[in-house]
Formats: sequence, structure tokens, C-alpha cells
Amino acid sequence: MRGAGEQSSPGDQPAATGGEAGEDSRRGLAADTPMGSERMEMRKRQMSTTQETPGAAQAPLSAGNRGSNACCFCWCCCCSCSCLTVRNQDEERARRTSHELQAEGIPNCEESPAPTLEEVNAWAQSFDKLMLTPAGRNAFREFLRTEFSEENMLFWMACEELKQESNKSVIEEKARLIYEDYISILSPKEVSLDSRVREVINRNMLEPSQHTFDDAQLQIYTLMHRDSYPRFMNSAIYKDLLQSLSEKSIEA
Repeated sequence: MRGAGEQSSPGDQPAATGGEAGEDSRRGLAADTPMGSERMEMRKRQMSTTQETPGAAQAPLSAGNRGSNACCFCWCCCCSCSCLTVRNQDEERARRTSHELQAEGIPNCEESPAPTLEEVNAWAQSFDKLMLTPAGRNAFREFLRTEFSEENMLFWMACEELKQESNKSVIEEKARLIYEDYISILSPKEVSLDSRVREVINRNMLEPSQHTFDDAQLQIYTLMHRDSYPRFMNSAIYKDLLQSLSEKSIEA
């Protein structure tokens, strides 16, 4: 079992036996370190600061050799504690993996022919014309993905698909999946709905139908129209597509 004094350089340690040095070190730490919830709160704040400024957390590791000899049972909350740094890196990798898995589960865009210059110009006339064609929905969905709001389009499309069903058991199953994916507060793809619409959905779910989510679908459609659509028209995605089709039209 490694003594506490082994982590410090030989020049910093007084001449003492391993047991005495370890006992003195433990007494000093116990006197200076808050206990219970205060120590946990300090650790949380330190972890938050380390995540916000990763460069500051990495610097001490490169300055010395503490990284390779980090004590996993360290009590301190100092910035140079490599235990916290490693733990933060592991959590960040886990979050990235979670996002990647969620992205893999997102259904592919609708199949559609390449849009024409006339179609792309029509998208600028109204949001309804943009949403009318699969090519328009695909382009808009690509933009929503850059804003991390693709779930709005996915929810709207799922509601449209539900409306096409006539089999009662299929309707009930699809309604349950839509609720779990986009309405439940536990879902990572939850859409933004007001309390009135949520109450309507909860009542409708007692006996699901093709129109269980009509109010919610309209609210999300309006949200995309007023909030996301103007930014899409000014986005590089739309402008680049329009420019590319314009150049091809001139060459032809």
C-alpha cells in the first residue's frame, strides 16, 4: 500500500518515517478539508469549472508527472487533481457517445428527386410551399439538425404518418411511440409544448386515434414557421443550394 508522502518530491518531505509522514499528512488534510455536503459541493463546483475551462485542467498534467501517479482516493479539490480531470474526460466521452448513438437512431431523410430551381425559389414564398415537397422538408430538416431541433420535424412527420393509418391496433402502437419519443418529459427528443396542449394529449391517449396529436402538431408547425423558417431562408444551406441550381441553369 503506497504511503501519502510518495506523491510529493523528495525535496519537499521532512525526514520522517513513512508511518509518521502519512499520519501527519492525514491530520493536515482532515483539518483543512470540509466534510459532508460542503466537500461534495466544492467537488461539484470544481468539476464544473474544469469542464468549462478544459485547458486549465490539462496544464498541470503536462507540467509535472502527477498524471501517471494520480491517487484515486485523493481528498483534495485543487485544480491539479488529475483524478477529477480523468473523470471529466470519461464523462465527456460518454456524452459524445450518447449523442452519436441517438443520431444513428434518427430515421433517414425522405426519398425525393433533386429539387429544381423553381422549387427552391418557391420555398422562399411561403413555409407551406417548403413543407409541401419531400425535397423541401429534407433541406429544412438538414438545417434543423444544425440547430439541434430536428425533433420538431420528426414529430410533425410522425403525426402525418399516424393520420394515414386505419388499423386500430397500429394506431394505438404508433400513438404510444410518438408519445414516448416526443411528448414524454423523459425523452431526449421531447418537443416544446404548452401545458394546455399536453393536457389535451393526455386525455386523447385514453383512446388514441389518428388525430390524437393534432393540436400538438399544429403548435410545432407554427413554431417552425415563426422561429426556424426565417433563419433557414438566411442560412448557408439554402443559399448554397439556390446558388448551385442557378449556376447550373445558366450553364444549361
